[in-house]
Amino acid sequence: MILLAVTLTLFPLLYLTLELPKRIINDAIGSGSASISAYGFEFTQVQYLLLLCGAFLVAVLLHGIMKMRINTMKGVLAERLLRRFRYTLIARILRFPQPYFERTSQGELVSMVTAESEPMGGLMGDAVAQPVLQAGQMLTILGFLFFQSVAFGLAACALIPLQAWLIPRLQKQINKLNKKRVIQVRALAAEIGEGAAGASTLRVNGGWRYRMAMIGDRLGRLFDIRFQIYQKKFFMKFINNFITQLTPFFFFSIGGYLVIRGDVTIGALVAALAAYKDLSSPWKELLAYYNQSADMSLRWETITERFAPEGMVDDALVYGPVEDVPRLTGDIVLDQVTVRDGDGNPVLEDITVTLPAGAVIGISATNDEDRRALAEVLTRETLTTSGTVTLAGHDIKTLHQSVIAKRVGHATSRPIMFQGSFGDNVLMPVRFAPVDGVEADDFAREAVRAGNTADMLGAQWLDPAIAGVDSPDDLRAWWTKLIEGMGSGAALTRRAMDQQCDAEAHPKLSEALIALRPKVAQALADAGLDKFVHRFEPDAYNPALPVAENLLFATPRIDITPEVLAARIDFLRLLNKLKLAGDLEELARNIIDLLRQIFGANGTDHPLFRKVGLDVAVYEAALDLVTRKSPGTTITDEELALLLSVPSRITAEQIGPAFPDEVRAKVLDMRQGHADALRAQMEDLFAPITPDGPLVGLSVLENVIYGKVSESAGTKAEDLRRVVSDVLQAEGVNPLVLELVFDVPIALGGANLPALFAEPLSISRATIKRPDILILDRVMASYDTEAQEALFSNLRRLLPEATLIFLNEAFEDESAFDMHFEIQQGRLVGAEGARAAADSDVGADLARKVDALSATPMFSGLKRKQLRLLAFGARWYTAQQGDYVFHKNDAPRDGAYMVIDGEADLLLPQEGADPRLIATVGSGALVGELGLIRGEPRALDMRAKSELTCLRISEEDFMAVVENDAATAFRLLQVVAGYVST
Repeated sequence: MILLAVTLTLFPLLYLTLELPKRIINDAIGSGSASISAYGFEFTQVQYLLLLCGAFLVAVLLHGIMKMRINTMKGVLAERLLRRFRYTLIARILRFPQPYFERTSQGELVSMVTAESEPMGGLMGDAVAQPVLQAGQMLTILGFLFFQSVAFGLAACALIPLQAWLIPRLQKQINKLNKKRVIQVRALAAEIGEGAAGASTLRVNGGWRYRMAMIGDRLGRLFDIRFQIYQKKFFMKFINNFITQLTPFFFFSIGGYLVIRGDVTIGALVAALAAYKDLSSPWKELLAYYNQSADMSLRWETITERFAPEGMVDDALVYGPVEDVPRLTGDIVLDQVTVRDGDGNPVLEDITVTLPAGAVIGISATNDEDRRALAEVLTRETLTTSGTVTLAGHDIKTLHQSVIAKRVGHATSRPIMFQGSFGDNVLMPVRFAPVDGVEADDFAREAVRAGNTADMLGAQWLDPAIAGVDSPDDLRAWWTKLIEGMGSGAALTRRAMDQQCDAEAHPKLSEALIALRPKVAQALADAGLDKFVHRFEPDAYNPALPVAENLLFATPRIDITPEVLAARIDFLRLLNKLKLAGDLEELARNIIDLLRQIFGANGTDHPLFRKVGLDVAVYEAALDLVTRKSPGTTITDEELALLLSVPSRITAEQIGPAFPDEVRAKVLDMRQGHADALRAQMEDLFAPITPDGPLVGLSVLENVIYGKVSESAGTKAEDLRRVVSDVLQAEGVNPLVLELVFDVPIALGGANLPALFAEPLSISRATIKRPDILILDRVMASYDTEAQEALFSNLRRLLPEATLIFLNEAFEDESAFDMHFEIQQGRLVGAEGARAAADSDVGADLARKVDALSATPMFSGLKRKQLRLLAFGARWYTAQQGDYVFHKNDAPRDGAYMVIDGEADLLLPQEGADPRLIATVGSGALVGELGLIRGEPRALDMRAKSELTCLRISEEDFMAVVENDAATAFRLLQVVAGYVST
């Protein structure tokens, strides 16, 4: 409303800018009298001219200021609404059902939220002000023209109806072409992504020319569409411009005629021409606004269609207020639950079961799809197609998302991880909402105005009460118990020993490590591992430290670059004062020359060079410098800093035996004479190495052993870590070391995190909130059976009231659970409920084939969709006792045979004798697959030993499964290995 009110104030000022020039020409310049009476005052002609010109200048200035203000307000409104729109889209993404992400490209969603929504922001700001502003300007100008002459007004607006009728129709055609263009661009993006991912496959299999022809075809279609757009768009512009230029013809002809007759003044004609010139601009803006609105409405439909999938969680259940967060400590009841995939095929079918509260339940399902679907149903990530899920008496569809977030935990062996730190990911459940808000500032108020959340990132989010503890320290202690309960404590401790130990952030740990140095040294000596430690000795050169750190006998606080050294003018002057600059330059030249001999000028892409850790640009610049300027040549401070940055990276151990002893001796001589003075000058960049102080920038392991592990330790390095870990465990320091795991950085998508960290992260994230229901899907998959069974009992002890549901392919000891169920092909074995009736005889036949294939070891692990495709192509084959299925040397074109019922003999024909029995196969055996793989004739006869029922799988279908499913290919490899062994 404020923007609209400000817009309306613009029109009187606009009218003044049109009226005053006419008055200046007619009343001041053309008055014909030296004295002019106006507004009750007498003015000379010059005074009146200056008065009107001054008024015109003021009107133009105010008009410009108001227009600037309107544009600024429109920009703010546009950005605010765009921010609201994007926030809404992202909020809707968080409500999408999980299966929707499997059918929708994440890149497409990102593009729509960012690039495709960007142009809509401008239209949002213009939605009210632009039509009012431009239409108001048009009406003001037309009113002015009609006041001058009715003929002028009619001439100005005579062709507007024609434009208003014609232009929208042409724009509508362009919009349809734009829609086609967007579809083609998205298809092109998908093909580019597919081609980039499969570039190696295209090269190896010779598919790049066909692929490029496909890309060329797509680009050609885009070209054709764009060509049509250009033709129509520029034709529309031509018509619009021609009609616009027709009006001045009427002004000059009719207006000139009226001036000649004396019906209007020359000033009125000039003012009318100027006014019409201003009229064309708002009219063009209105047409552009219409065109943009039409284009944006199409874009709006496209985006909103993609952001409104079926099965979205109700907005009120996610972002609405919650009155109560009930405990879910009752039974879990699934009543005739059926879940279908996007193609309408059942994934879970008619499951009816009651899971008692507080029980430890094991559910076996060989199919990943079955396990994932059940877990998603219990966490409401997937809504049931039919049936109900009740948690402690609450229909899961009516529960607020905060109840599920706080009361239900879910972990997998492949968790989704977010960029940040290990601790950020683990503590996500206990950062549900701000505990203490921050004082509202302009940033917060603007967020609320834009429809964004009022929750500020800088607020206190950590809420230990969610985990049932009182303080952050208690929360960390609870996490440590969980890690120990998983059996991951020792392994994580050894891994955490590679983390840097910041004495300021972790003072207790730093003090403990310093105190334990003698015990650790003794333990390593007793184990015979002390020889693999390069201890820090003030009178010895440490081969594991770079040259610069050996010189100063200190460790860097920050990364030492040429720019950092060049900025230390006082340090460089001190080197010259102490007459060390020449020696250090010579030392740096020797090291650079040594690197040149090893790697050459172009060997920077070698893995060993990357292992050195020297920046390629620094090395190349330093090598160029020593090549250009021979020893003894004067160099600048910047060049000296460049040379000195090389020894700050290189260690003798990295170079190996080629590292000169003369360099070691020279460094020690300079350290003994000048280390204190040099360290004093560089104390903000380097921290001294002392036996009773922390080692800045070094790891926990290096701090506690007071040295560096030798690269020659090999496998003994792991023994060394184990000894140190045992000492830390015995002294009770392990929990302090484990806290460093919270600081482990996690890259985008957790790409840098090994399974050793990923699985404990997943479990601890699910359990740290003390859930009432805990669902663990193949967790600790990389651990042995004993460790997994220990996890069952430890979680029962740590979460005594929770209902624990473990999902896995199979369990070796089912007695470890209070209850055990098995899911086969989406149905609960032995549970209530019969299979849903097939829709047709064809559907029933397909279901029988799927059941038969899924019961065989070879294909039991296939996903449901692959099984259905394989079953669809398979054909039933029956044979009576004594019938031959195929003979030796037959072509394998008929495919492979999966024995479903009965037995068959595999026979080797012999000349002049009965065939020799090689093997007898029964239900579940796959026969003839080797011939398909090798493309060779049958090696044996296959004869029915009893009445035989098989599924015949064609060559094309069988090879498609083997080539696209790694698990099936591995099972086939095991079968082939069995043939070789027999």
